Amino acid sequence: MKKIVVLGGGYGGVVTSKHLAKLFKKDKDVQIQLIDRNPYHTLLTELHEVAANRAPEDSIKIELKKIFAGQKVDVVLDSIDNIDFAAKQLVSEKATYKYDYLVIGTGCKPTFFGIPGAEEHALTLWSYEDAIRLKEQVRRMFGEAAKESDPIKRRKKLSFVVVGAGFTGVELVGELAEFRDELCKEFYIDPSEVRLVVADMAPKILPILPDKLIDKAVKRLNKMNVEIVTNAKITGVTPNSVTLGDTELEADTIVWTAGVEGSDLVGKLDVQQQGRKRIVTNDKLQSVDHKDVYIVGDNIFYIPEGETRPVPQMVENAEQAGPLIAHNIHAVINNKPQKSYKPGFHGTMVCIGSRYGVANVGLPNKMFMLSGFMAMASKHLINLYYLFTVAGFSKVWTYMMHEFFHVNNRRSFLGGHFSKRSPNFWLLPLRIFVGYKWLTEGLDKLPKIWKDPSNIFLIPASPNAGDALSAASEAAGAVTSTVDAQTAASAVESASTAVTALPVPGFIKSIVNGTMDIFFYTSDGGYTSLATIFQFFMVFAEIAIGIMLIVGLFTAISSAATVALGIMIWSSSMASSEMLWYMTAGVALIGGSGSMFGLDYYVLPWLKKQWKRIPLVRRWYLYTE
Repeated sequence: MKKIVVLGGGYGGVVTSKHLAKLFKKDKDVQIQLIDRNPYHTLLTELHEVAANRAPEDSIKIELKKIFAGQKVDVVLDSIDNIDFAAKQLVSEKATYKYDYLVIGTGCKPTFFGIPGAEEHALTLWSYEDAIRLKEQVRRMFGEAAKESDPIKRRKKLSFVVVGAGFTGVELVGELAEFRDELCKEFYIDPSEVRLVVADMAPKILPILPDKLIDKAVKRLNKMNVEIVTNAKITGVTPNSVTLGDTELEADTIVWTAGVEGSDLVGKLDVQQQGRKRIVTNDKLQSVDHKDVYIVGDNIFYIPEGETRPVPQMVENAEQAGPLIAHNIHAVINNKPQKSYKPGFHGTMVCIGSRYGVANVGLPNKMFMLSGFMAMASKHLINLYYLFTVAGFSKVWTYMMHEFFHVNNRRSFLGGHFSKRSPNFWLLPLRIFVGYKWLTEGLDKLPKIWKDPSNIFLIPASPNAGDALSAASEAAGAVTSTVDAQTAASAVESASTAVTALPVPGFIKSIVNGTMDIFFYTSDGGYTSLATIFQFFMVFAEIAIGIMLIVGLFTAISSAATVALGIMIWSSSMASSEMLWYMTAGVALIGGSGSMFGLDYYVLPWLKKQWKRIPLVRRWYLYTE
C-alpha cells in the first residue's frame, strides 16, 4: 500500500488531490489523504468581496468533503506542527501521519518586513477570518463615527489606509470605495468625510502590469476618490496611524497587504529555501533535498529554463503545478518517466470595485490588454472555469447567483439589470391565466381527436394534398343544387378565410418541411400513423401544461414547455400573433412562479433532498444549494 499525503487545502492542494484521485481511481494499493486545519477550501482571490460586503460570507468557502465526495481522497482536519523527513511522517499534537509521497501546499502568510508595529496593529486580508474581521471593523468604525462629536476622533474613525498597492491592496481599496457609499447612506455620513488611502513603497501601483493599464487603474481609483501614495517608505505602524516617510497618516483602520512569505511550518523545515521561505525544487517540482516530497502553489521556488525569475505566487501556478505533480507521482509509482514543469501563464487581472477591472491576458507569446467590461468578464470566466473543475455545477450556480443575480446595490459588472428581485406573487395571476388558456385549448381539441384520430388538424397539409381552397370551392358548387346560392358563397368565403400566420424565415421552413415530409407525410399526400400519435401528444401536452401551471407544479418545466411549443407551432407556419404572448408569458413564468400558492413550494424542497442523496449527483455536483 502506497500512501500519498497532500498537506494543505488551498488551490494547489485541491487541484493536486483531484488529479491524484482521477489517476489512482482504480488502484486499490494507493491511499490519498488531504490534511488541512480548516474543513473548507477558501477562494483567496475573492476575499475582498466579502471584506467589503459585496458577496455573502459563505460564498468564498467550499467544504473539502463536498469537493471530494465520492472520490478517493480522505480529508483529515488537523494542524501539522512538524515534518520528519527521515521517518517520512507528519506530526501534530494529536496524531502522526505516515507517507510514502508528500505534497506540500501550505501556502503563505503576510510578511511585515520587520516594520515596527505592523504585525501588532495592522489588519490583514489573507484568510476567511481576516475578511470577516475587516468587514466588521469597517462597519463598526462608521457606526462609532456617526455618534462621535469630536471632529479629530471622527476623522480618524473615517480614515482607512491600505498598505500595499499590489493586486490585493488595489482590489480591496476599490471594493471599500463602493462599501463606503453604502455605509454613508446607512449611517447618514457625508462621503467627503471618508478618507481612503492606498500606499506603497514602490514607484507605481500594480507594477507587474503594463503602464497603459496602470494609468487606467490610477484614473479609476481617482474617480472613486481614493488617494494613491507611492514612493513612500513605511517606517512604523501604531494603533491609530501609519508613518510614510516623514508623514504620519492618522487612521483607526490600517490594512496590511504589502507582501507574503511562506507559512510558519515551511519556515522551520530542514529544506533548502529561497525568496521568503519558498522551498527550492527541481524541474519535476520535487524538493531538491527529498525526492519523495513535491511542492505545489506558492511554496514553489523554481526558475524555469530560460527565465531569470522564479515562478510567480499566483493561482494559475498552482493550477498548472498540481496536475504535473499528480502525473509525476503516478509515473514514479508505475516506473514511468516524469515530466518537467514548463508553465505557460495566461496573464493577470485585477478588479477595481465590482464594475471595472484591468487585465493583461492571452497566450504566453501574445498578450492582450483589457479594461472595463471585458476585463471583468474575463475574470469571471476564469473563476467559473476553476469552480467547475473543483466543485462542478453546484458551485458555478452559487457563484453566478451572488455575482450576477443576487447582488445588492447594483454591485455587479452587469449593473443591476439582473439583480432586481420582485415578489413572485405578482406572477400568480399570469400563471393561472396561461394555465387556463392551455387547458381550454387542449380540452376543446380532445373530443375531436377522440372521435376521429385520423382527423389531423394540428399538422399542416402536405404540399402533395392539392389546393384546399379549390377543393372547398368545388364542394360549395356541388351544394348549390339543394341550397341557395348565398349559402354556397358563404362556404367558399369561409374556406378562403384563414388566420394570418406569423412569418417564418425560408431556411426554417425548408428544415421543418423536410422533417415533416420524412415523419408525417405519405407519398400520396396523406398522413402517417406517427402524425396521429404526435397530434395526441400535442393535445395531451396542452392539457398537462395547463394543469401544472394552474396548480403551480414544476412551473419552470411547464413554462419552458410553453415557450418550446410556441416555437414549434410558429416554425410550422401555423402560429397566429396570439402565440407571441404565450411565449412571452412562458419566459416570464420560468423563474420560480410556482413557489407562491403552488405545489412547487412543497414538492421542490422535498425532491431536492432526495436528489442530493443520489451518489452520481453528489459525485458530479449536479445540484444547487
